Amino acid sequence: MASTDPERKEEEEIAAGEDEDTGAQVAPIVKLEEVAVSTGEEDEDAILDLKSKLYRFDKEGNQWKERGAGTVKLLKHKETGKVRLVMRQSKTLKICANHLVIPTMSVQEHAGNEKSCVWHASDFADGELKDELFCIRFGSVENCKSFMEKFQEVVESQGKKEENKDATAAAGLLEKLSVEDDKKETKAKEEPSSVEVKEKDPEKETEKAD
Repeated sequence: MASTDPERKEEEEIAAGEDEDTGAQVAPIVKLEEVAVSTGEEDEDAILDLKSKLYRFDKEGNQWKERGAGTVKLLKHKETGKVRLVMRQSKTLKICANHLVIPTMSVQEHAGNEKSCVWHASDFADGELKDELFCIRFGSVENCKSFMEKFQEVVESQGKKEENKDATAAAGLLEKLSVEDDKKETKAKEEPSSVEVKEKDPEKETEKAD
C-alpha cells in the first residue's frame, strides 16, 4: 500500500530513482576546441587593478555620461616602461578607456566627492584619439586615494624618464660636436699652409741693386 505521507512518498521516489541506472552515455553533439584569446595585455604588468565606474563629460549636452562599470587598470609595458590606463566593462569586457599616462597629465579630486576624481586624456577607446574629460568613482575613499596616488606616481616617473632621455640625447649631441671639432682641429694641423712665404737672399738683392 502506497504511503500517504508526502515526505515519505518523496523519499521512496528518490530511492527508486537512485536504484535505476540505465548506463547510457550521452556524447557531445559538437566538440569544442580551446581557443587562445588575446587581450593585448600580455606584454604588460598590472600595477593597479580596482573596481570602479567611469564617466565622460559630454560637451554638447554639458553633462556627465556613464561610460561603464568594471575594472580600471594601470598597465606597465615590460620593455618600454610606458604605462597606459585601461578600463573594461565587467560583463561585456568592452573597453571604456584606453590611453597612455604621460607627464603632462594631472588627476584631482572631483569637487564635493571624495570617492571620485577627474583628469583629461587623449583616449583611444573608440578606435580614434579623442580629447576626453573623465571622472571615475570608486566604492571607497581609500580606493580613490590609491588610484590618485598611483596615477600621480606614474606621471612623475614618466616625466623623469623623459628628462633622462632628453639629457642623454643632449649629452650625445655635445659629445658628437666635440668629436667633430677635434677632428677638424687635427686635420688643420696636418695640412700644410697653401701660401708659402719665400725667404729673400740678401746677396741676390744687393746684386740686383747694383
